[in-house]
Amino acid sequence: MGGTVLLNARIFAGAADLTGSTNRVELSCTVEEKDATTFKPGGAAAWREVLGGVASTTVSAAGTWEAGDPGMVDDALWSALNGRSRLLWTVCPAGASPGDLAYFASGLVTSYQIGDAAGEVAPWEAEAAGSGLLLRGAVAVSPGARGGDGEGDGLQLGALAAGQRLYAGLHVLSAAGTLRSLTARVESDTDDTWGSPTTRAAFNPATGAGSQVVSVTGPVTDTWWRVAWEITGTDPSFVFLVAVGIA
Repeated sequence: MGGTVLLNARIFAGAADLTGSTNRVELSCTVEEKDATTFKPGGAAAWREVLGGVASTTVSAAGTWEAGDPGMVDDALWSALNGRSRLLWTVCPAGASPGDLAYFASGLVTSYQIGDAAGEVAPWEAEAAGSGLLLRGAVAVSPGARGGDGEGDGLQLGALAAGQRLYAGLHVLSAAGTLRSLTARVESDTDDTWGSPTTRAAFNPATGAGSQVVSVTGPVTDTWWRVAWEITGTDPSFVFLVAVGIA
């Protein structure tokens, strides 16, 4: 009998790694049901017909409250809630290794609740309404400190048909150094030798913590994808994660 017990996972929201302060996370994607039932010619039995309407995504998470740093849950969610800004949310296995399954979406924080009775561990609970697709893809760059140019592992995600897009979500969790800058880009190629990669999309240069999403519009016949980056500055160091997915 198969099954999965949720013992560990990685949860990122904007510039915050919420893994150590989260004990519940739920991702939901629904499609609005539109009735399209009509009369049937020839007296055929009537069966209800439906069409897919507007889709929506919801992220719900909860855990133990922390504050006092931009990478902590209270600072990150309070800022997003009051600023009415969208956060990139990414959920993946504990290792967050290249190729690991990842779900990600941009969502507007719509609720944030804290507090409980005396003597209880201070909790938090939040919900975010998706402003776009819930993507099912893979980790392209695992979180870690990097101080120079580099490339992530190549992933054979497949070609993009007309009407399809590849999305990439970047979480910059921390940045150090003087006049620092991180410029990441999405590349594709025909095979895993990366003899002639083509840049398909580029993130805005990042000088501090934050998150971004870029997309590549099909058709693209290349089947291999990766994320590469350039880092400049004096003693620069960036901790960042990238997830990619096709929809």
